[in-house]
Amino acid sequence: MGSVGNGWPRGGGEIGELLRHPAFDAIGLGPVESWPASLKHIAEMVLNSRQPKFVAWGPDLAFLYNDAYVPVFPERHPAALGKPFREVWADIWEQFSPIVARTLSGSPQLFKELLIPMRRDGRTEDTWFTFSYTPLRDDDGTIAGILCATLDVTDQVAAKRGEKLALDELRAKSEALAVVNRAGAAITVEPDVERLTQIVVDAGVTLTGAEFGAFFYNVDDGEGGSYMLYALSGVDRKNFEKFPMPRNTKVFAPTFDGEGIVRSDDILLDPPYGQNAPHSGMPKGHLPVRSYLAVPVKSRDGSVIGGLFFGHAEPGRFSQATEASLVSLAGQSAVAIDNIRLFRAAKLEIDQRRDMEDQLRKLNEMLEVRVAAEIADRQQAEAALQQAQKMESIGKLTGGVAHDFNNLLQVISGNLQLLGKDVAENGRAKERIANALVAVERGSRLASQLLAFGRRQPLEPKVVNIGRLVTGMDDMLRRALGEEIEVETIVSGGLWNTFADPVQIENALLNLAINSRDAMDGAGRLTIEVGNAFLDDSYSRTHPEVKAGQYVVLAVTDTGSGMTEEVKEQAFEPFFSTKPEGKGTGLGLSMVYGFVKQSGGHVKIYSQTGEGTTIKLYLPRSLRSEDRATAADTVPATGGTETILVAEDDEGVRATVIEMLSDLGYYVLKAKDAQSALTVIESGAHIDLLFTDVVMPGTLKSPELARLARARLPDIAVLYTSGYTEDSIVHGGRLDPGLELLSKPYTREDLARKIRHVLASRPQGGRGAADAARPNAKPSEPHHPETAAKPKLLLVEDDAFIRMDTAEILHDLGYDVIEAESGEQGADILDHTLVDIIVVDLGLPGMSGSAFAARAREALPSVGLVFATGGSDLPDSNHLSGSVLLPKPFNSAALDRAVKAALQPRL
Repeated sequence: MGSVGNGWPRGGGEIGELLRHPAFDAIGLGPVESWPASLKHIAEMVLNSRQPKFVAWGPDLAFLYNDAYVPVFPERHPAALGKPFREVWADIWEQFSPIVARTLSGSPQLFKELLIPMRRDGRTEDTWFTFSYTPLRDDDGTIAGILCATLDVTDQVAAKRGEKLALDELRAKSEALAVVNRAGAAITVEPDVERLTQIVVDAGVTLTGAEFGAFFYNVDDGEGGSYMLYALSGVDRKNFEKFPMPRNTKVFAPTFDGEGIVRSDDILLDPPYGQNAPHSGMPKGHLPVRSYLAVPVKSRDGSVIGGLFFGHAEPGRFSQATEASLVSLAGQSAVAIDNIRLFRAAKLEIDQRRDMEDQLRKLNEMLEVRVAAEIADRQQAEAALQQAQKMESIGKLTGGVAHDFNNLLQVISGNLQLLGKDVAENGRAKERIANALVAVERGSRLASQLLAFGRRQPLEPKVVNIGRLVTGMDDMLRRALGEEIEVETIVSGGLWNTFADPVQIENALLNLAINSRDAMDGAGRLTIEVGNAFLDDSYSRTHPEVKAGQYVVLAVTDTGSGMTEEVKEQAFEPFFSTKPEGKGTGLGLSMVYGFVKQSGGHVKIYSQTGEGTTIKLYLPRSLRSEDRATAADTVPATGGTETILVAEDDEGVRATVIEMLSDLGYYVLKAKDAQSALTVIESGAHIDLLFTDVVMPGTLKSPELARLARARLPDIAVLYTSGYTEDSIVHGGRLDPGLELLSKPYTREDLARKIRHVLASRPQGGRGAADAARPNAKPSEPHHPETAAKPKLLLVEDDAFIRMDTAEILHDLGYDVIEAESGEQGADILDHTLVDIIVVDLGLPGMSGSAFAARAREALPSVGLVFATGGSDLPDSNHLSGSVLLPKPFNSAALDRAVKAALQPRL
């Protein structure tokens, strides 16, 4: 073969002629004369090869192929010659682009029998190719193209697949025969009818080649139209759900009646079945069936247990041999089902006897368990009762001790302060007095901790945001803990409010922080976290003392030495301490525990030895708005000229406080008990303030004295004092709303500030609607809505969640709300508090809502009454006329209308 022009070889067949044509110009390569020698050499090799090959060269991978390659893509030839590779193979470019990229990177590729969808004769068909991709380099050694040598192996692949298919069919038949053999053995030992029939149906489908098969149990409903589908193979059960399949049809009746085998090559054309009404073969909508085979399954006694049914959409599928095999399979099935029935009958009798024996045994065991549980419950109840009695006894003891102790401290403190004025010029005497006062203060703290442990301290709860309270303590904590303690405070967003005594919260946090400091030996990390929490019913079941609900949680975590399990169990006990002697009283955690419990909350310790400690305080959520801070502590410690009546049974305390008040400039009247104080009040003397001890001898108690004093002197201010409040002005551990208390012992400055605060806050003339209920009340000033005080409302509801929600709504509606959880608590509040309106639940435990309302009307004849109830009738009582019924459930609008309606006669 010679060459022509620039060394281009002659020959190359049809493709060679096209390349030599003057008009040929490959994309990106130009005329043949301008091709590099390396490309010409490769092109010569490809053109003269009898194996299908192509070259893709240049930046656009211009496509060059030989005559042997043309049959690979006849529809693309000759338009593909010289065109970019991607354009030529656009339809399979996504499959081949990664192969091209790897080859151009220098990696040869070899693929055997790769499936490639090819476009031929106007349609896409699956083809298989074995080919290689080789990177080609130009004259300077740079990869400039790809050489592909390929073989179309579609026919070989098809032949292999056909051979495999034949082998698979042979294997399937062998396996089907094995399944049938296994089925015969399996049904003889299968104890379950449903599984047995499924084995038979599956084997029958395999044996016959049916599209589907079924076993129907022969159940007669008495009207000739019922049966039960037990097993199905080849189709979904839903195909049979809509067919009642009546037993008396020509197709199915012979099998259920046991007349014999039914085999038909075409059930639609078979005269006995396909030509008869009403179905002429199969019912309308039935699976397509032409070939049909049904074999009855008969018991030993000749009754028909059921039938095996097989179908195929094509005619002539079932042979005589198939029928004979199914008859044998049906016979084995009948024997196996009879055996199962006999076994079940025997087993049922045995099981019934065993069940009776088991029930008797369980009854005996249950009786033993119940007896043991009853004994354990009784022991637990007795232990709980003993613990409660113990705590109650300790509480009463600490209360009594604190009362007398605080009175003694008050006498000592008062006289020391008075003495301080007499020796003002004597430095050593003043120093000794100061030391003595420090000791009084320490004694007062000890008494306060004892009261806190016994849950008998008078709390003054407010609606507070603990996050703001804790943040405000940051500087104080850092000073108290020292520079070696790193303090981090974390307050969650959307923090709820809680109803608790803010002073006690501060004391509790300070106690926990100091305990953590000691556990860390003065150096470590203290983390204070405040967030929301929900304690659910499951938690409440494992902690019976906790009510399920929403809480605000204050967590204090340290990196200290941690606690052992034994220490954790005793941590809250009074006087228990792991600190060295003289380093603590053992009352810090007891005080925290008592305060939280008294506030309706929960305390939990998490600690491990060497891993630090976390103590979490859970305080109940309040739905009310945060209370404003009072200005009592900012009142100057000054005196005045008002008249004060002092009611105090302890002679030493009485003499001391009278001298302190006189020294402050007040005119002082004195009484040794409540009855004497009432005599002074009824004498007509002018009195600005009643300063009374809570606990005094005699039948007349201090709250009743205060109520009578206000009835006769509406403008009088009342200040209680006590070292132990018992329950007369404290309910649920909380100081009753609207009361002022000065706890003993107190300093001269504390007394001065509190007196000025109470006098500044005392009621004045024109007190609004509430004065109308007071005996001897002064006439009210004209009503000015923009300046009038909020109507005072008492809400009595035992359900905590309803009470919180209702109180929040009433607060938003502009009422001053006092809450009570029982009729008894509400009655106690009315003994010393005047209200304009009462909203009470009729279904209260203990004192009913109607009984409470009657008692309230006796004390306050004109008070408005709203009864909240799930019923529809008001209480039948002449004392409760004018009351308003508020059906549950109610919304804010209904509540507003009811309250205004009940309040209307008073406005």
